[in-house]
Amino acid sequence: MTVDLTTIAILTTTAVLYTAVLPRPTRPWALFVGSVVAIYWLQPDVPLRWASFALQTSTLGLTVLGWWLTRPAGAPKKLSREDGLTLALLGGLVIALSFFRFAPAGYNLLGFRPPDSFWLTLTLLGVGVALAVLLGLARRFDERQVLTGGMLLIVVLFVILKTEGLTTAVAGLGRGFTGQDPSLASPLDLSWLGFSYVAFRLIHTLRDRQNGILPTLNLREYVTYIIFFPSYIAGPIDRAERFIKDLRAVPSLVGLDGARYTTAFLRIALGLTKKFIIADTLAQGMSLTPQNALQTESAFWLWILLYGYALRLYFDFSGYTDIAIGLGLLLGIKLPENFRWPYLKTNITSFWQSWHITLSDWARFYVFSPLSRTLLRRKPRPDTRLIVLVSQLATMLTIGLWHGVTVNFFIWGLWHGLGLFMHKQWSDRTRSWYRALPQKRWQWRAWQGVSWFVTLQFVVLGWVWFLLPEVNTAVVVFTRLFGF
Repeated sequence: MTVDLTTIAILTTTAVLYTAVLPRPTRPWALFVGSVVAIYWLQPDVPLRWASFALQTSTLGLTVLGWWLTRPAGAPKKLSREDGLTLALLGGLVIALSFFRFAPAGYNLLGFRPPDSFWLTLTLLGVGVALAVLLGLARRFDERQVLTGGMLLIVVLFVILKTEGLTTAVAGLGRGFTGQDPSLASPLDLSWLGFSYVAFRLIHTLRDRQNGILPTLNLREYVTYIIFFPSYIAGPIDRAERFIKDLRAVPSLVGLDGARYTTAFLRIALGLTKKFIIADTLAQGMSLTPQNALQTESAFWLWILLYGYALRLYFDFSGYTDIAIGLGLLLGIKLPENFRWPYLKTNITSFWQSWHITLSDWARFYVFSPLSRTLLRRKPRPDTRLIVLVSQLATMLTIGLWHGVTVNFFIWGLWHGLGLFMHKQWSDRTRSWYRALPQKRWQWRAWQGVSWFVTLQFVVLGWVWFLLPEVNTAVVVFTRLFGF
Protein backbone atom coordinates (compact mmCIF):
# COMPACT_ATOMS: atom_id res chain seq x y z
CA MET A 1 0.00 0.00 0.00
CA THR A 2 1.28 3.44 -0.88
CA VAL A 3 1.00 6.33 1.53
CA ASP A 4 -1.66 8.40 -0.17
CA LEU A 5 -4.09 11.02 1.14
CA THR A 6 -6.59 8.35 2.21
CA THR A 7 -3.95 6.52 4.23
CA ILE A 8 -2.85 9.74 5.93
CA ALA A 9 -6.48 10.65 6.68
CA ILE A 10 -7.08 7.25 8.31
CA LEU A 11 -3.89 7.49 10.39
CA THR A 12 -4.73 11.04 11.48
CA THR A 13 -8.28 10.11 12.50
CA THR A 14 -7.01 7.10 14.42
CA ALA A 15 -4.45 9.27 16.22
CA VAL A 16 -7.14 11.75 17.26
CA LEU A 17 -9.42 9.00 18.59
CA TYR A 18 -6.46 7.50 20.43
CA THR A 19 -6.14 10.39 22.91
CA ALA A 20 -9.75 11.55 22.78
CA VAL A 21 -11.46 8.22 23.50
CA LEU A 22 -9.08 5.62 24.93
CA PRO A 23 -8.63 5.33 28.70
CA ARG A 24 -5.20 6.62 29.70
CA PRO A 25 -3.71 3.33 31.01
CA THR A 26 -4.47 1.58 27.70
CA ARG A 27 -2.68 4.11 25.49
CA PRO A 28 0.81 2.48 25.50
CA TRP A 29 -0.77 -0.87 24.63
CA ALA A 30 -2.84 0.77 21.90
CA LEU A 31 0.34 2.26 20.37
CA PHE A 32 1.92 -1.19 20.46
CA VAL A 33 -1.06 -2.92 18.81
CA GLY A 34 -1.62 -0.09 16.33
CA SER A 35 2.01 -0.10 15.21
CA VAL A 36 1.98 -3.88 14.67
CA VAL A 37 -1.18 -3.71 12.56
CA ALA A 38 0.05 -0.63 10.67
CA ILE A 39 3.29 -2.18 9.40
CA TYR A 40 1.31 -4.98 7.74
CA TRP A 41 -1.30 -2.56 6.41
CA LEU A 42 1.32 -0.21 4.94
CA GLN A 43 3.41 -3.01 3.39
CA PRO A 44 2.85 -3.11 -0.41
CA ASP A 45 1.86 -6.31 -2.15
CA VAL A 46 4.85 -7.94 -3.87
CA PRO A 47 4.94 -10.59 -6.63
CA LEU A 48 6.59 -13.25 -4.47
CA ARG A 49 3.87 -15.34 -2.83
CA TRP A 50 3.39 -14.66 0.90
CA ALA A 51 6.47 -12.41 0.94
CA SER A 52 4.56 -9.26 1.98
CA PHE A 53 3.36 -10.99 5.14
CA ALA A 54 6.65 -12.79 5.75
CA LEU A 55 8.76 -9.63 5.49
CA GLN A 56 6.85 -7.72 8.17
CA THR A 57 6.69 -10.83 10.35
CA SER A 58 10.47 -11.00 10.01
CA THR A 59 10.63 -7.38 11.16
CA LEU A 60 8.83 -8.37 14.35
CA GLY A 61 11.05 -11.43 14.78
CA LEU A 62 14.21 -9.36 14.44
CA THR A 63 12.76 -6.82 16.87
CA VAL A 64 12.05 -9.46 19.51
CA LEU A 65 15.56 -10.85 18.99
CA GLY A 66 17.02 -7.35 19.35
CA TRP A 67 15.11 -6.82 22.59
CA TRP A 68 16.36 -10.09 24.06
CA LEU A 69 19.96 -9.31 23.16
CA THR A 70 19.72 -5.81 24.67
CA ARG A 71 18.31 -6.93 28.02
CA PRO A 72 20.46 -5.77 30.95
CA ALA A 73 23.17 -8.03 32.32
CA GLY A 74 21.77 -10.21 35.07
CA ALA A 75 18.21 -10.12 33.72
CA PRO A 76 16.26 -13.29 34.62
CA LYS A 77 16.16 -16.04 32.01
CA LYS A 78 12.38 -16.25 32.25
CA LEU A 79 10.15 -13.54 30.88
CA SER A 80 8.36 -11.26 33.28
CA ARG A 81 4.57 -11.44 33.36
CA GLU A 82 4.24 -8.26 31.28
CA ASP A 83 6.82 -9.34 28.71
CA GLY A 84 5.20 -12.75 28.44
CA LEU A 85 1.83 -11.10 27.87
CA THR A 86 3.38 -8.82 25.24
CA LEU A 87 4.96 -11.76 23.40
CA ALA A 88 1.70 -13.72 23.47
CA LEU A 89 -0.24 -10.68 22.23
CA LEU A 90 2.31 -10.13 19.46
CA GLY A 91 2.03 -13.73 18.27
CA GLY A 92 -1.76 -13.58 18.53
CA LEU A 93 -1.88 -10.40 16.43
CA VAL A 94 0.24 -11.97 13.69
CA ILE A 95 -1.94 -15.08 13.57
CA ALA A 96 -5.14 -13.00 13.69
CA LEU A 97 -3.95 -10.88 10.75
CA SER A 98 -3.38 -14.05 8.74
CA PHE A 99 -7.14 -14.73 8.81
CA PHE A 100 -7.55 -11.90 6.30
CA ARG A 101 -6.71 -14.56 3.70
CA PHE A 102 -10.38 -15.53 3.95
CA ALA A 103 -11.68 -11.97 3.53
CA PRO A 104 -13.19 -10.88 0.19
CA ALA A 105 -10.89 -8.68 -1.88
CA GLY A 106 -12.72 -5.47 -0.99
CA TYR A 107 -12.56 -6.20 2.75
CA ASN A 108 -8.98 -7.40 3.06
CA LEU A 109 -7.32 -4.83 5.32
CA LEU A 110 -3.84 -5.94 4.28
CA GLY A 111 -4.16 -5.62 0.52
CA PHE A 112 -2.40 -8.97 0.00
CA ARG A 113 -3.17 -12.61 0.76
CA PRO A 114 -1.48 -13.91 3.94
CA PRO A 115 -0.26 -17.51 4.30
CA ASP A 116 -2.34 -20.32 5.78
CA SER A 117 -2.99 -19.63 9.49
CA PHE A 118 -2.31 -23.21 10.60
CA TRP A 119 1.08 -23.45 8.89
CA LEU A 120 1.92 -19.93 10.04
CA THR A 121 1.28 -20.95 13.66
CA LEU A 122 3.50 -24.00 13.31
CA THR A 123 6.21 -21.89 11.67
CA LEU A 124 6.12 -19.30 14.44
CA LEU A 125 6.37 -22.02 17.09
CA GLY A 126 9.27 -23.67 15.24
CA VAL A 127 11.15 -20.41 14.81
CA GLY A 128 10.51 -19.56 18.47
CA VAL A 129 11.95 -22.88 19.65
CA ALA A 130 14.99 -22.50 17.34
CA LEU A 131 15.64 -18.98 18.62
CA ALA A 132 15.33 -20.12 22.23
CA VAL A 133 17.94 -22.83 21.60
CA LEU A 134 20.28 -20.41 19.80
CA LEU A 135 19.95 -17.80 22.55
CA GLY A 136 20.67 -20.48 25.13
CA LEU A 137 23.85 -21.41 23.26
CA ALA A 138 24.74 -17.72 22.93
CA ARG A 139 25.07 -17.45 26.72
CA ARG A 140 28.31 -19.42 26.42
CA PHE A 141 29.89 -16.55 24.50
CA ASP A 142 31.03 -13.15 25.63
CA GLU A 143 28.15 -10.65 25.69
CA ARG A 144 29.98 -8.16 23.47
CA GLN A 145 30.57 -10.88 20.88
CA VAL A 146 26.89 -11.81 20.88
CA LEU A 147 25.85 -8.17 20.44
CA THR A 148 28.39 -7.79 17.63
CA GLY A 149 26.94 -10.90 16.01
CA GLY A 150 23.48 -9.34 16.19
CA MET A 151 24.72 -6.20 14.46
CA LEU A 152 26.49 -8.25 11.77
CA LEU A 153 23.25 -10.14 11.11
CA ILE A 154 21.45 -6.85 10.50
CA VAL A 155 24.27 -5.62 8.23
CA VAL A 156 24.22 -8.85 6.17
CA LEU A 157 20.46 -8.61 5.68
CA PHE A 158 20.84 -4.96 4.78
CA VAL A 159 23.52 -5.67 2.16
CA ILE A 160 21.41 -8.44 0.60
CA LEU A 161 18.36 -6.19 0.35
CA LYS A 162 20.31 -3.21 -1.01
CA THR A 163 22.29 -5.18 -3.63
CA GLU A 164 20.20 -5.89 -6.70
CA GLY A 165 21.98 -9.11 -7.68
CA LEU A 166 21.79 -10.61 -4.19
CA THR A 167 18.14 -9.59 -3.77
CA THR A 168 17.25 -11.20 -7.09
CA ALA A 169 19.08 -14.40 -6.14
CA VAL A 170 17.26 -14.67 -2.81
CA ALA A 171 13.95 -13.88 -4.52
CA GLY A 172 14.67 -16.69 -6.99
CA LEU A 173 15.12 -19.12 -4.10
CA GLY A 174 11.87 -17.89 -2.59
CA ARG A 175 10.04 -18.38 -5.88
CA GLY A 176 11.36 -21.92 -6.12
CA PHE A 177 10.14 -22.65 -2.58
CA THR A 178 6.66 -21.26 -3.28
CA GLY A 179 6.25 -22.95 -6.67
CA GLN A 180 6.68 -19.81 -8.78
CA ASP A 181 8.93 -19.30 -11.79
CA PRO A 182 12.46 -18.42 -10.49
CA SER A 183 13.36 -16.82 -13.83
CA LEU A 184 10.91 -13.99 -13.08
CA ALA A 185 12.65 -13.08 -9.83
CA SER A 186 13.45 -9.38 -9.30
CA PRO A 187 14.27 -7.00 -6.43
CA LEU A 188 10.56 -6.06 -6.35
CA ASP A 189 9.87 -9.50 -4.88
CA LEU A 190 11.55 -8.38 -1.64
CA SER A 191 10.32 -4.81 -1.25
CA TRP A 192 10.67 -4.77 2.54
CA LEU A 193 8.91 -1.62 3.69
CA GLY A 194 10.65 0.22 6.53
CA PHE A 195 13.63 -2.12 6.88
CA SER A 196 16.22 0.61 6.25
CA TYR A 197 15.01 2.52 9.31
CA VAL A 198 14.36 -0.60 11.39
CA ALA A 199 17.93 -1.76 10.74
CA PHE A 200 19.46 1.49 11.98
CA ARG A 201 17.25 1.53 15.09
CA LEU A 202 18.21 -2.06 15.89
CA ILE A 203 21.92 -1.33 15.44
CA HIS A 204 21.52 1.78 17.61
CA THR A 205 20.06 -0.24 20.49
CA LEU A 206 22.56 -3.10 20.15
CA ARG A 207 25.53 -0.74 20.06
CA ASP A 208 24.26 1.38 22.95
CA ARG A 209 23.69 -1.78 24.98
CA GLN A 210 27.26 -2.79 24.18
CA ASN A 211 28.43 0.58 25.50
CA GLY A 212 26.22 0.30 28.59
CA ILE A 213 24.14 3.42 27.86
CA LEU A 214 20.85 1.92 26.63
CA PRO A 215 17.96 2.44 29.09
CA THR A 216 16.12 -0.66 30.29
CA LEU A 217 13.10 -1.31 28.07
CA ASN A 218 10.40 -3.91 28.40
CA LEU A 219 9.34 -5.81 25.29
CA ARG A 220 6.28 -3.65 24.60
CA GLU A 221 8.34 -0.45 24.79
CA TYR A 222 11.12 -1.85 22.61
CA VAL A 223 8.77 -3.08 19.87
CA THR A 224 6.85 0.20 19.86
CA TYR A 225 10.10 2.15 19.51
CA ILE A 226 11.38 0.05 16.60
CA ILE A 227 8.15 0.01 14.55
CA PHE A 228 6.41 3.25 15.65
CA PHE A 229 4.17 3.67 12.62
CA PRO A 230 4.38 7.46 11.95
CA SER A 231 8.16 7.20 11.44
CA TYR A 232 8.24 3.65 10.08
CA ILE A 233 8.41 4.48 6.37
CA ALA A 234 10.57 7.61 6.09
CA GLY A 235 11.93 8.38 9.56
CA PRO A 236 13.04 10.33 11.48
CA ILE A 237 15.40 7.91 13.25
CA ASP A 238 14.64 8.69 16.88
CA ARG A 239 16.90 7.69 19.77
CA ALA A 240 15.54 5.09 22.18
CA GLU A 241 16.18 7.10 25.36
CA ARG A 242 14.32 10.13 24.03
CA PHE A 243 11.44 8.12 22.56
CA ILE A 244 10.88 6.08 25.72
CA LYS A 245 10.67 9.22 27.85
CA ASP A 246 7.71 10.41 25.75
CA LEU A 247 6.17 6.93 25.57
CA ARG A 248 6.13 6.53 29.34
CA ALA A 249 4.46 9.94 29.67
CA VAL A 250 1.63 8.99 27.28
CA PRO A 251 -0.80 7.88 30.06
CA SER A 252 -0.61 11.36 31.60
CA LEU A 253 -1.20 13.10 28.26
CA VAL A 254 -4.16 15.50 28.17
CA GLY A 255 -6.62 14.06 25.67
CA LEU A 256 -8.27 17.00 23.92
CA ASP A 257 -5.34 19.40 24.15
CA GLY A 258 -6.09 22.33 21.84
CA ALA A 259 -2.51 23.60 21.71
CA ARG A 260 -1.07 20.19 20.84
CA TYR A 261 -3.78 19.49 18.28
CA THR A 262 -3.25 22.88 16.61
CA THR A 263 0.51 22.35 16.35
CA ALA A 264 0.06 18.80 15.07
CA PHE A 265 -2.56 19.66 12.44
CA LEU A 266 -0.55 22.63 11.18
CA ARG A 267 2.49 20.35 10.83
CA ILE A 268 0.47 17.73 8.97
CA ALA A 269 -1.01 20.42 6.70
CA LEU A 270 2.49 21.73 5.96
CA GLY A 271 3.64 18.22 5.08
CA LEU A 272 0.65 17.63 2.81
CA THR A 273 1.34 20.90 1.01
CA LYS A 274 5.00 20.06 0.51
CA LYS A 275 4.39 16.49 -0.66
CA PHE A 276 1.13 16.49 -2.58
CA ILE A 277 1.14 20.02 -4.00
CA ILE A 278 4.74 21.15 -4.48
CA ALA A 279 6.66 17.86 -4.85
CA ASP A 280 4.01 16.11 -6.94
CA THR A 281 3.68 19.17 -9.19
CA LEU A 282 7.44 19.19 -9.76
CA ALA A 283 7.22 15.49 -10.60
CA GLN A 284 4.95 16.29 -13.55
CA GLY A 285 7.77 16.96 -16.00
CA MET A 286 9.45 19.74 -14.02
CA SER A 287 12.29 17.71 -12.52
CA LEU A 288 15.12 15.54 -13.79
CA THR A 289 14.40 11.82 -14.12
CA PRO A 290 16.37 8.87 -15.50
CA GLN A 291 13.94 8.92 -18.45
CA ASN A 292 14.43 12.55 -19.52
CA ALA A 293 18.09 12.85 -18.53
CA LEU A 294 19.44 11.82 -21.93
CA GLN A 295 16.59 13.37 -23.90
CA THR A 296 17.45 16.91 -22.77
CA GLU A 297 20.38 18.29 -24.75
CA SER A 298 20.13 21.96 -23.73
CA ALA A 299 22.41 22.79 -20.80
CA PHE A 300 19.99 25.50 -19.65
CA TRP A 301 16.98 23.18 -19.45
CA LEU A 302 19.08 20.42 -17.95
CA TRP A 303 20.02 22.78 -15.10
CA ILE A 304 16.35 23.75 -14.68
CA LEU A 305 15.33 20.09 -14.46
CA LEU A 306 18.16 19.35 -12.02
CA TYR A 307 17.10 22.20 -9.74
CA GLY A 308 13.55 20.91 -10.06
CA TYR A 309 14.68 17.48 -8.88
CA ALA A 310 16.59 18.99 -5.95
CA LEU A 311 13.48 20.89 -4.84
CA ARG A 312 11.23 17.90 -5.45
CA LEU A 313 13.45 15.68 -3.34
CA TYR A 314 13.46 18.17 -0.49
CA PHE A 315 9.72 18.87 -0.48
CA ASP A 316 8.85 15.19 -0.90
CA PHE A 317 11.10 13.95 1.90
CA SER A 318 10.60 16.83 4.32
CA GLY A 319 6.86 16.68 3.63
CA TYR A 320 6.69 13.08 4.81
CA THR A 321 8.76 14.05 7.84
CA ASP A 322 6.34 16.87 8.72
CA ILE A 323 3.42 14.45 8.50
CA ALA A 324 5.23 11.94 10.72
CA ILE A 325 6.05 14.62 13.30
CA GLY A 326 2.44 15.84 13.28
CA LEU A 327 1.07 12.32 13.76
CA GLY A 328 3.60 11.73 16.52
CA LEU A 329 2.43 14.89 18.32
CA LEU A 330 -1.19 13.69 18.18
CA LEU A 331 -0.05 10.43 19.78
CA GLY A 332 2.06 12.16 22.43
CA ILE A 333 5.47 11.41 20.87
CA LYS A 334 7.62 14.39 19.86
CA LEU A 335 9.76 13.05 17.02
CA PRO A 336 13.02 14.91 16.28
CA GLU A 337 13.37 17.42 13.47
CA ASN A 338 14.92 16.11 10.28
CA PHE A 339 15.30 19.18 8.03
CA ARG A 340 16.24 22.80 8.78
CA TRP A 341 16.30 24.71 5.47
CA PRO A 342 19.33 22.79 4.13
CA TYR A 343 19.49 24.56 0.76
CA LEU A 344 20.07 27.90 2.50
CA LYS A 345 23.28 26.80 4.24
CA THR A 346 26.59 28.40 3.37
CA ASN A 347 28.87 25.35 3.65
CA ILE A 348 28.62 21.60 3.14
CA THR A 349 29.06 20.84 6.85
CA SER A 350 26.05 23.01 7.74
CA PHE A 351 24.11 21.35 4.94
CA TRP A 352 24.62 17.91 6.49
CA GLN A 353 23.68 19.29 9.89
CA SER A 354 20.36 20.32 8.33
CA TRP A 355 19.57 17.58 5.77
CA HIS A 356 18.17 14.27 7.06
CA ILE A 357 19.53 15.26 10.46
CA THR A 358 18.75 12.03 12.27
CA LEU A 359 20.52 9.93 9.64
CA SER A 360 23.56 12.23 9.78
CA ASP A 361 23.58 12.03 13.58
CA TRP A 362 23.32 8.24 13.46
CA ALA A 363 26.27 8.02 11.06
CA ARG A 364 28.30 10.41 13.21
CA PHE A 365 27.60 8.47 16.43
CA TYR A 366 28.13 4.96 15.04
CA VAL A 367 30.62 5.42 12.19
CA PHE A 368 32.59 8.67 12.40
CA SER A 369 33.19 8.85 16.18
CA PRO A 370 34.19 5.20 16.84
CA LEU A 371 36.35 5.03 13.70
CA SER A 372 38.17 8.29 14.41
CA ARG A 373 38.73 7.27 18.07
CA THR A 374 40.15 3.92 16.93
CA LEU A 375 42.54 5.60 14.51
CA LEU A 376 43.62 8.14 17.15
CA ARG A 377 44.61 5.26 19.48
CA ARG A 378 46.77 3.54 16.91
CA LYS A 379 50.51 3.40 17.50
CA PRO A 380 52.04 5.13 15.68
CA ARG A 381 49.13 7.49 15.27
CA PRO A 382 48.30 8.41 11.65
CA ASP A 383 48.36 12.00 10.50
CA THR A 384 45.31 13.93 11.77
CA ARG A 385 44.29 14.89 8.25
CA LEU A 386 44.32 11.24 7.21
CA ILE A 387 42.16 10.32 10.21
CA VAL A 388 39.65 13.01 9.29
CA LEU A 389 39.64 11.97 5.62
CA VAL A 390 39.14 8.25 6.34
CA SER A 391 36.46 8.90 8.96
CA GLN A 392 34.50 11.33 6.80
CA LEU A 393 34.71 9.10 3.74
CA ALA A 394 33.54 6.07 5.76
CA THR A 395 30.66 8.09 7.22
CA MET A 396 29.40 9.42 3.91
CA LEU A 397 29.91 6.11 2.11
CA THR A 398 27.75 4.49 4.79
CA ILE A 399 25.02 7.07 4.14
CA GLY A 400 25.38 6.61 0.38
CA LEU A 401 25.24 2.81 0.46
CA TRP A 402 22.33 2.96 2.93
CA HIS A 403 20.27 4.13 -0.04
CA GLY A 404 21.47 1.21 -2.18
CA VAL A 405 24.62 -0.79 -2.86
CA THR A 406 25.36 0.64 -6.31
CA VAL A 407 28.31 2.36 -7.94
CA ASN A 408 26.45 5.67 -8.23
CA PHE A 409 25.45 5.74 -4.55
CA PHE A 410 29.08 4.92 -3.73
CA ILE A 411 30.23 7.88 -5.85
CA TRP A 412 27.59 10.13 -4.24
CA GLY A 413 28.91 9.19 -0.79
CA LEU A 414 32.47 9.75 -1.98
CA TRP A 415 31.45 13.14 -3.45
CA HIS A 416 30.13 14.38 -0.12
CA GLY A 417 32.90 12.78 1.93
CA LEU A 418 35.54 14.62 -0.09
CA GLY A 419 33.47 17.81 0.08
CA LEU A 420 33.31 17.64 3.88
CA PHE A 421 37.06 16.97 4.08
CA MET A 422 37.90 19.89 1.79
CA HIS A 423 35.66 22.21 3.80
CA LYS A 424 37.31 21.07 7.04
CA GLN A 425 40.77 21.81 5.66
CA TRP A 426 39.65 25.20 4.32
CA SER A 427 37.97 26.25 7.58
CA ASP A 428 41.01 25.17 9.63
CA ARG A 429 43.29 27.37 7.55
CA THR A 430 41.02 30.41 7.35
CA ARG A 431 39.60 30.46 10.89
CA SER A 432 41.30 33.69 11.98
CA TRP A 433 40.33 35.48 8.77
CA TYR A 434 36.75 34.23 9.00
CA ARG A 435 36.33 35.37 12.61
CA ALA A 436 37.37 38.90 11.67
CA LEU A 437 35.19 39.01 8.55
CA PRO A 438 31.84 39.97 10.26
CA GLN A 439 33.41 43.29 11.22
CA LYS A 440 33.53 44.14 7.50
CA ARG A 441 29.83 44.21 6.74
CA TRP A 442 29.83 44.26 2.94
CA GLN A 443 32.66 41.76 2.61
CA TRP A 444 30.83 39.51 5.06
CA ARG A 445 27.60 39.66 3.05
CA ALA A 446 29.44 39.07 -0.21
CA TRP A 447 31.27 36.07 1.23
CA GLN A 448 28.02 34.62 2.63
CA GLY A 449 26.42 34.94 -0.80
CA VAL A 450 29.35 33.29 -2.58
CA SER A 451 29.53 30.50 0.01
CA TRP A 452 25.82 29.79 -0.30
CA PHE A 453 25.99 29.69 -4.09
CA VAL A 454 29.01 27.37 -4.21
CA THR A 455 27.51 25.04 -1.58
CA LEU A 456 24.18 24.84 -3.40
CA GLN A 457 25.86 24.00 -6.72
CA PHE A 458 27.96 21.30 -5.06
CA VAL A 459 24.89 19.69 -3.47
CA VAL A 460 22.75 19.97 -6.60
CA LEU A 461 25.44 18.46 -8.82
CA GLY A 462 25.77 15.63 -6.33
CA TRP A 463 22.12 14.72 -6.91
CA VAL A 464 23.09 13.61 -10.43
CA TRP A 465 24.90 10.62 -8.92
CA PHE A 466 22.05 10.06 -6.46
CA LEU A 467 19.29 10.08 -9.08
CA LEU A 468 20.72 8.27 -12.07
CA PRO A 469 21.19 4.49 -11.92
CA GLU A 470 24.23 4.19 -14.22
CA VAL A 471 27.64 5.85 -14.19
CA ASN A 472 27.67 6.39 -17.97
CA THR A 473 24.36 8.25 -17.87
CA ALA A 474 25.57 10.44 -14.99
CA VAL A 475 28.78 11.30 -16.86
CA VAL A 476 26.81 12.27 -19.99
CA VAL A 477 24.54 14.51 -17.91
CA PHE A 478 27.56 16.16 -16.29
CA THR A 479 29.13 16.92 -19.67
CA ARG A 480 25.87 18.37 -21.02
CA LEU A 481 25.36 20.51 -17.90
CA PHE A 482 28.62 22.28 -18.71
CA GLY A 483 27.87 22.63 -22.40
CA PHE A 484 29.98 19.82 -23.81
